[in-house]
Amino acid sequence: MLSISAVRRLSAGARASRSLRQGLGCRSSVVASSSRIGSASARSVHRPLTAAPLLRSRIPAMSYSTEQVLTLRSGKKREDGLPKTVYDPSRETENCGVGLVASLKSVASRKVVEDADEMLIRMSHRGGVGCCPASGDGAGMLFGMPDAFMRTKAKESLGVDLPSSGEYAVGNVFFPPENPDALRDCKAILERLTRQRGLEVLGWRPVPVDNSMLGQDPLDSEPDTEQLFVANPGPNELSPRDFERELFRVRKMAEEEGAAMLGPESGFYINSLSSQTITYKGQLTPEQVSQYYLDIKDPSFVTHLSLVHSRFSTNTFPSWERAQPVRMMCHNGEINTLRGNKNWMFSRGGLMASDYFGNDTHQLLPATSDNMSDSGNFDSVLE
Repeated sequence: MLSISAVRRLSAGARASRSLRQGLGCRSSVVASSSRIGSASARSVHRPLTAAPLLRSRIPAMSYSTEQVLTLRSGKKREDGLPKTVYDPSRETENCGVGLVASLKSVASRKVVEDADEMLIRMSHRGGVGCCPASGDGAGMLFGMPDAFMRTKAKESLGVDLPSSGEYAVGNVFFPPENPDALRDCKAILERLTRQRGLEVLGWRPVPVDNSMLGQDPLDSEPDTEQLFVANPGPNELSPRDFERELFRVRKMAEEEGAAMLGPESGFYINSLSSQTITYKGQLTPEQVSQYYLDIKDPSFVTHLSLVHSRFSTNTFPSWERAQPVRMMCHNGEINTLRGNKNWMFSRGGLMASDYFGNDTHQLLPATSDNMSDSGNFDSVLE
């Protein structure tokens, strides 16, 4: 015996099932398991209803994702009509946006720069902003060294002819804003350490920027940005690989000395110092990167490679130096075991050894820091 309430609920469930089957074009019989059979009045009936457990045991619950609905409606999986790529909808859970554009033949072109800029802008939804939409969590672009562009700028700004590609390096360096003393002292540190390693300091070039589109937060901490040009004394002195090793050593030692002089997160930060790549980044939105750095807008700025990143801050606050790409990579997501990983890496420092650096290996340590994000620590360990 069924109560009137139970009968009404059962009928409503049947009608919903027929409507679903007609809408999906599906022949399978589906009953809404969420439609409870019985109510307060039904529970007062002495004889239990036996049909409900039978239906629930034989018919699956009516719970469909968008992908399942498309599959039922078309009769084939959604992936069947899509080109094969590295994108997987089931992994659509990350935060930051990352992208890579490259010429498979290592041919530099303006198109690589423009495609990378467009890719970064299209990932604006993967980056965060503050209360002011013009204050971004961070964005940036890493490029393969734009050789022709750098040769032109070195000639215009420094009056020097750069050696062959791979025999010189350019570094983008942040300095504390509106602090001439810190600017002078930090430059002196970098120049002294560079010469101590037998490398030649060619000079400094201020990086032209346009900050008219920035919000108040990035404006308040906007650094002075300059480029350091360094030359390898000669292929007979250092191989290309050893040249990179010495640049790495200079950067690590300069960061350590700068932090001891000015304190951590003082605004002195070396975005990149390499003969192979150069990084333009900051506390920007994806749309602002190419607008802020005028170098990227220059038609002569061509490259064969670009790595881009749109940041969504999670476990650290936004800042100019925490933007990505870092020196060797950009990272998407969070490292949940960060504290343990840093502790283990610090404890391994006493066991680290290098045939090249020898007893000076300690100059590269520690590899991790509490003043870097999880991505910054990962990049440092990777180096």
